[in-house]
Amino acid sequence: MKHRIVVLGAGYAGAYVAGTLARRLSPADTEITVVNAEPDFVQRLRLHQLAAGQEIEAPQLADVFAGTGIRLRLARVTAVDPERRAVAVADAQGGGELGYDTLLYALGSHVADHGVPGVAEHAFHVAGRPAALRLRERLDGLSRRDEGGEVLVIGDGLTGIETATEIAESRPGLSVTLVARGELGAPLSAGARGHLRRACDRLGVTVLEHTAVEAVEATRVLCADGTVLASDATLWTAGFAVSPLAAVAGLEVTEEGRIVVDRTMRSLSHPNVYAVGDSVHAIGDNGRPLPMSCASAGYTGLQATAAIVGRLTGREIPNARLEYHGNHISLGRRDGILQMVDDEGRAKPKYLGGRKAARIKAGILGMSLWTTSHPTFGLPRRKRHLAAFSPEASAEKAIA
Repeated sequence: MKHRIVVLGAGYAGAYVAGTLARRLSPADTEITVVNAEPDFVQRLRLHQLAAGQEIEAPQLADVFAGTGIRLRLARVTAVDPERRAVAVADAQGGGELGYDTLLYALGSHVADHGVPGVAEHAFHVAGRPAALRLRERLDGLSRRDEGGEVLVIGDGLTGIETATEIAESRPGLSVTLVARGELGAPLSAGARGHLRRACDRLGVTVLEHTAVEAVEATRVLCADGTVLASDATLWTAGFAVSPLAAVAGLEVTEEGRIVVDRTMRSLSHPNVYAVGDSVHAIGDNGRPLPMSCASAGYTGLQATAAIVGRLTGREIPNARLEYHGNHISLGRRDGILQMVDDEGRAKPKYLGGRKAARIKAGILGMSLWTTSHPTFGLPRRKRHLAAFSPEASAEKAIA
């Protein structure tokens, strides 16, 4: 019987790992299935551009996996049963159950409303392609009005900054306000904070600092200090959370629900399960948890791939780098900030800003799309057969 590998999620991490495993492992010994709710690959890091009105490429997953031997199951994951090694899914035909021998959990993250009333009912977000398109439709309607409209962006993290500046540049007829709980760009260096403020001024983005939101209503936002902000479109970007599926399944997770793993991305509680991307609580080489990011998805995906191939084929497991170098922030299409960080995650004094930073960010995103769309390019052509495999065996040691 073939060893069944099931990959949950086909984002930056899941799609690349699945394709790499298909290239490295013999199809005579393994069967790889990818479960994803949407038929296309979503460039999540560019969804703010899609919402602002730009066309963003979305390759079909069937094309991405063509010729790899991977089975694609378009369905929503509803439950994971690690004791029975099974995954429950729901689709247009009613769903069913998939058994596995090795599970790669890569379901990513979604918007966290932090319990603020009205967010789910009245706020837009850009954490998924359908949501970004809904916001785009709303902005289209506002842009057609003679009086324009008021757009509120709640949250001054990277997503909030990028979305506010993108909308302001692409739709100059709209008034954009960015609501920050603390100081704008607080994690950045002093120079980068100054660059960010100048960009907001240039694009006409109003910034409200030290402002906490207590409730979101259909046409206004209520703040903790009693301020009421009128809004024709409220965008919520105040953080992300992971699905509760892993916690409900009994996997060891953090308080936030992220799966706790060892250095090879294998679950501490269930050795048949690996986790990558936003879903995993992985400790980086600096001793700090890796943040939710595309870069972290890449590093954790590389390590999980090496571990799965190594354990299944009886080979040593190399340590992939688990690093976080900094933040790449786009400020519209012609401006950006590259902020490097030290081993403690603190911003280094120097930064790169302007058109060059924007071009580097665009290049990184383009490379991420290409590598995801060509998951087997440049990999060894030799298909490795499986060795005798015991998922509970832990005697092997990862080597640097």
